[in-house]
Amino acid sequence: MTNSFSEDQVIATITRLTRPQLTGFIQAEFIRPHQTAAGYTFQRIDIARIELLCDLSHDLDLDETALGVVISLLDQLHSARQERAALTRALAALPPDLHAQIIAAMMPP
Repeated sequence: MTNSFSEDQVIATITRLTRPQLTGFIQAEFIRPHQTAAGYTFQRIDIARIELLCDLSHDLDLDETALGVVISLLDQLHSARQERAALTRALAALPPDLHAQIIAAMMPP
């Protein structure tokens, strides 16, 4: 099972994706595939992101501007979730009394 896909493989995998759409997604930097001498290579996460972009553009009829806003918000949400998970791990590693103090300080008055 490969983890790297060519542009042709991506278009064959995502049947409703056209080459001009893929080019547009790359130019708008909605996806950032690796560029090699042979062309772009895509990872599985790129394919999932392209499928989401196709869902948003086809099913919700979002234009490039709206796609940019939505994908930016989703990226921010994903980043916040990663930061929250890291904070949760850091809190769990603290001594119980300090952990309890921090949790208590975070509670609304």
